[in-house]
Amino acid sequence: MEGTALIAIGSALAIGLGALGGTFAQGKAASAALEGIARNPEAQGKIFTPMLLGMALIESLVILAFVIAFMLQGKL
Repeated sequence: MEGTALIAIGSALAIGLGALGGTFAQGKAASAALEGIARNPEAQGKIFTPMLLGMALIESLVILAFVIAFMLQGKL
């Protein structure tokens, strides 16, 4: 394989795995938070804010994967 082909595969893997992992992580976090709120509705205020913070951190990792993929694309 040529170097450019490996860079293209690396770029595709970076965004693909980043998006896949972020999607599963956000789904799991939202599911756990909603289950906790459903079990104890009074805890909504204590659960909602950390959930949003966690979602933002997960999304930042997906955006980082997106940036890495673009940086790899620039090397083609």
